[in-house]
Amino acid sequence: MQADEVPDWLRPVVPVCEALAALLAPYGEIAAHDLSTDRIVGLWHPISGRSVGDAALLAELPAEIGDAAAIGPYEKVLPDGRRITSVSAVLSDHEGTRRGLLCINMDRSPLDEIATRAAQLLSATHARPEALFARDWREQIGLRVREFRQEHGLPSGSIRPNLRRELLAALDADGLFAVRGAAELVAEALEVSRATVYNQLKEIRS
Repeated sequence: MQADEVPDWLRPVVPVCEALAALLAPYGEIAAHDLSTDRIVGLWHPISGRSVGDAALLAELPAEIGDAAAIGPYEKVLPDGRRITSVSAVLSDHEGTRRGLLCINMDRSPLDEIATRAAQLLSATHARPEALFARDWREQIGLRVREFRQEHGLPSGSIRPNLRRELLAALDADGLFAVRGAAELVAEALEVSRATVYNQLKEIRS
Protein backbone atom coordinates (compact mmCIF):
# COMPACT_ATOMS: atom_id res chain seq x y z
CA MET A 1 0.00 0.00 0.00
CA GLN A 2 1.09 3.54 -0.74
CA ALA A 3 -0.28 6.07 1.72
CA ASP A 4 0.67 9.19 3.59
CA GLU A 5 -1.55 9.97 6.54
CA VAL A 6 -4.66 7.86 6.12
CA PRO A 7 -7.80 9.98 6.58
CA ASP A 8 -10.20 8.89 9.30
CA TRP A 9 -12.98 8.21 6.78
CA LEU A 10 -10.69 5.81 4.88
CA ARG A 11 -9.40 3.78 7.84
CA PRO A 12 -12.44 1.46 8.18
CA VAL A 13 -12.11 0.24 4.60
CA VAL A 14 -8.32 -0.20 4.51
CA PRO A 15 -8.58 -3.95 5.28
CA VAL A 16 -11.10 -4.31 2.45
CA CYS A 17 -8.74 -2.51 0.07
CA GLU A 18 -5.87 -4.78 1.10
CA ALA A 19 -8.03 -7.87 0.59
CA LEU A 20 -9.17 -6.74 -2.86
CA ALA A 21 -5.61 -5.91 -3.88
CA ALA A 22 -4.47 -9.38 -2.83
CA LEU A 23 -7.32 -11.04 -4.69
CA LEU A 24 -6.91 -9.10 -7.94
CA ALA A 25 -3.10 -9.00 -8.07
CA PRO A 26 -1.34 -8.50 -10.37
CA TYR A 27 -4.11 -6.99 -12.51
CA GLY A 28 -6.12 -4.94 -10.02
CA GLU A 29 -5.43 -1.47 -8.69
CA ILE A 30 -7.27 0.02 -5.72
CA ALA A 31 -7.19 3.81 -5.44
CA ALA A 32 -8.74 6.06 -2.79
CA HIS A 33 -9.43 9.67 -3.79
CA ASP A 34 -10.10 12.54 -1.39
CA LEU A 35 -12.96 14.59 -2.82
CA SER A 36 -12.08 17.71 -0.82
CA THR A 37 -8.45 17.92 -2.02
CA ASP A 38 -8.79 16.04 -5.34
CA ARG A 39 -5.75 13.98 -4.34
CA ILE A 40 -4.99 10.28 -4.19
CA VAL A 41 -4.70 9.35 -0.52
CA GLY A 42 -4.37 5.56 -0.79
CA LEU A 43 -3.08 3.27 -3.50
CA TRP A 44 -2.82 -0.50 -3.57
CA HIS A 45 -0.94 -2.29 -6.34
CA PRO A 46 -0.67 0.65 -8.76
CA ILE A 47 -0.95 -0.24 -12.44
CA SER A 48 -1.65 3.27 -13.72
CA GLY A 49 1.72 4.82 -12.91
CA ARG A 50 0.23 7.12 -10.29
CA SER A 51 1.37 7.71 -6.72
CA VAL A 52 -0.19 8.86 -3.48
CA GLY A 53 -0.39 12.64 -3.48
CA ASP A 54 -0.97 12.88 -7.21
CA ALA A 55 -3.95 14.84 -8.41
CA ALA A 56 -6.99 12.59 -8.71
CA LEU A 57 -8.22 14.71 -11.64
CA LEU A 58 -11.80 14.13 -10.61
CA ALA A 59 -14.58 16.54 -11.23
CA GLU A 60 -17.26 16.91 -8.58
CA LEU A 61 -19.50 13.91 -8.20
CA PRO A 62 -22.11 14.21 -10.94
CA ALA A 63 -25.54 15.19 -9.68
CA GLU A 64 -27.20 12.41 -11.67
CA ILE A 65 -25.76 9.70 -9.42
CA GLY A 66 -27.93 11.02 -6.60
CA ASP A 67 -27.49 8.96 -3.46
CA ALA A 68 -25.90 6.05 -5.31
CA ALA A 69 -23.17 4.33 -3.33
CA ALA A 70 -21.50 2.78 -6.37
CA ILE A 71 -20.76 3.91 -9.92
CA GLY A 72 -20.04 1.57 -12.80
CA PRO A 73 -18.62 -0.70 -14.02
CA TYR A 74 -17.27 1.62 -16.72
CA GLU A 75 -14.33 1.54 -19.11
CA LYS A 76 -11.13 3.58 -18.91
CA VAL A 77 -7.90 3.59 -20.89
CA LEU A 78 -4.36 3.74 -19.49
CA PRO A 79 -1.72 5.95 -21.13
CA ASP A 80 -0.16 2.90 -22.81
CA GLY A 81 -3.49 2.01 -24.42
CA ARG A 82 -4.53 -0.82 -22.11
CA ARG A 83 -8.22 -0.96 -21.37
CA ILE A 84 -9.35 -1.27 -17.79
CA THR A 85 -12.73 -1.88 -16.25
CA SER A 86 -13.46 0.27 -13.21
CA VAL A 87 -16.06 0.56 -10.51
CA SER A 88 -16.18 3.32 -7.91
CA ALA A 89 -17.68 3.41 -4.44
CA VAL A 90 -18.51 6.62 -2.62
CA LEU A 91 -17.07 6.73 0.89
CA SER A 92 -18.69 8.82 3.63
CA ASP A 93 -17.62 9.75 7.15
CA HIS A 94 -19.53 8.88 10.32
CA GLU A 95 -21.79 11.89 9.78
CA GLY A 96 -22.78 10.76 6.29
CA THR A 97 -20.77 13.42 4.46
CA ARG A 98 -19.26 12.17 1.22
CA ARG A 99 -15.53 12.35 1.64
CA GLY A 100 -13.89 10.04 -0.86
CA LEU A 101 -14.13 7.79 -3.85
CA LEU A 102 -12.73 4.27 -3.81
CA CYS A 103 -11.93 3.05 -7.33
CA ILE A 104 -11.20 -0.55 -8.28
CA ASN A 105 -9.41 -0.69 -11.63
CA MET A 106 -9.04 -4.04 -13.36
CA ASP A 107 -6.55 -4.40 -16.19
CA ARG A 108 -8.46 -6.29 -18.89
CA SER A 109 -5.62 -6.47 -21.41
CA PRO A 110 -4.82 -10.15 -20.60
CA LEU A 111 -8.44 -11.07 -21.33
CA ASP A 112 -8.44 -8.92 -24.47
CA GLU A 113 -5.32 -10.76 -25.62
CA ILE A 114 -6.91 -14.15 -24.97
CA ALA A 115 -10.04 -13.10 -26.86
CA THR A 116 -7.96 -11.90 -29.81
CA ARG A 117 -5.92 -15.11 -29.94
CA ALA A 118 -9.05 -17.24 -29.63
CA ALA A 119 -10.73 -15.35 -32.47
CA GLN A 120 -7.67 -15.87 -34.65
CA LEU A 121 -7.57 -19.58 -33.91
CA LEU A 122 -11.29 -20.11 -34.36
CA SER A 123 -11.74 -18.09 -37.52
CA ALA A 124 -11.36 -19.84 -40.86
CA THR A 125 -8.62 -18.36 -43.03
CA HIS A 126 -9.84 -19.82 -46.32
CA ALA A 127 -13.15 -20.89 -47.75
CA ARG A 128 -13.80 -24.58 -47.19
CA PRO A 129 -13.15 -26.75 -50.26
CA GLU A 130 -16.65 -28.07 -50.82
CA ALA A 131 -15.42 -30.84 -53.11
CA LEU A 132 -13.74 -32.51 -50.14
CA PHE A 133 -16.99 -32.72 -48.20
CA ALA A 134 -19.59 -33.26 -50.90
CA ARG A 135 -19.90 -36.96 -50.09
CA ASP A 136 -19.40 -36.69 -46.32
CA TRP A 137 -22.94 -37.22 -45.04
CA ARG A 138 -21.88 -36.68 -41.45
CA GLU A 139 -20.51 -33.26 -42.37
CA GLN A 140 -23.66 -32.46 -44.37
CA ILE A 141 -25.92 -33.35 -41.43
CA GLY A 142 -23.80 -31.31 -39.03
CA LEU A 143 -23.89 -28.27 -41.31
CA ARG A 144 -27.66 -28.48 -41.80
CA VAL A 145 -28.30 -28.83 -38.07
CA ARG A 146 -26.00 -25.89 -37.27
CA GLU A 147 -27.56 -23.69 -39.96
CA PHE A 148 -31.05 -24.55 -38.73
CA ARG A 149 -30.14 -23.62 -35.14
CA GLN A 150 -28.59 -20.33 -36.27
CA GLU A 151 -31.56 -19.50 -38.47
CA HIS A 152 -34.02 -20.03 -35.60
CA GLY A 153 -31.77 -18.72 -32.81
CA LEU A 154 -31.65 -22.08 -31.07
CA PRO A 155 -28.96 -23.07 -28.55
CA SER A 156 -27.44 -26.52 -28.46
CA GLY A 157 -29.62 -29.28 -27.08
CA SER A 158 -33.04 -30.66 -27.86
CA ILE A 159 -35.30 -28.81 -30.28
CA ARG A 160 -39.02 -28.52 -29.60
CA PRO A 161 -41.11 -31.02 -31.59
CA ASN A 162 -42.61 -28.71 -34.22
CA LEU A 163 -39.20 -27.32 -35.21
CA ARG A 164 -37.63 -30.76 -35.00
CA ARG A 165 -40.21 -32.01 -37.47
CA GLU A 166 -39.30 -29.17 -39.84
CA LEU A 167 -35.60 -29.99 -39.61
CA LEU A 168 -36.12 -33.73 -40.07
CA ALA A 169 -38.28 -33.08 -43.12
CA ALA A 170 -35.53 -30.93 -44.65
CA LEU A 171 -32.86 -33.56 -43.96
CA ASP A 172 -35.10 -36.26 -45.40
CA ALA A 173 -35.79 -34.21 -48.53
CA ASP A 174 -32.03 -34.01 -49.09
CA GLY A 175 -31.79 -37.79 -48.84
CA LEU A 176 -29.55 -37.70 -45.78
CA PHE A 177 -31.46 -40.45 -44.00
CA ALA A 178 -30.71 -42.89 -46.80
CA VAL A 179 -27.32 -43.61 -45.24
CA ARG A 180 -27.00 -46.26 -42.58
CA GLY A 181 -26.45 -44.66 -39.17
CA ALA A 182 -27.80 -41.23 -40.16
CA ALA A 183 -30.83 -41.45 -37.86
CA GLU A 184 -28.61 -42.28 -34.90
CA LEU A 185 -26.31 -39.35 -35.68
CA VAL A 186 -29.25 -36.93 -35.96
CA ALA A 187 -30.78 -38.24 -32.73
CA GLU A 188 -27.49 -37.62 -30.93
CA ALA A 189 -27.20 -34.11 -32.38
CA LEU A 190 -30.74 -33.22 -31.30
CA GLU A 191 -30.44 -34.98 -27.92
CA VAL A 192 -33.45 -37.22 -28.50
CA SER A 193 -33.81 -40.98 -28.86
CA ARG A 194 -33.39 -42.77 -32.17
CA ALA A 195 -36.97 -43.99 -31.77
CA THR A 196 -38.18 -40.37 -31.64
CA VAL A 197 -36.41 -39.65 -34.93
CA TYR A 198 -37.85 -42.76 -36.57
CA ASN A 199 -41.38 -42.01 -35.34
CA GLN A 200 -41.31 -38.42 -36.61
CA LEU A 201 -39.84 -39.55 -39.92
CA LYS A 202 -42.68 -42.05 -40.26
CA GLU A 203 -45.21 -39.25 -39.65
CA ILE A 204 -43.48 -36.98 -42.16
CA ARG A 205 -43.35 -39.61 -44.88
CA SER A 206 -46.96 -40.66 -44.40
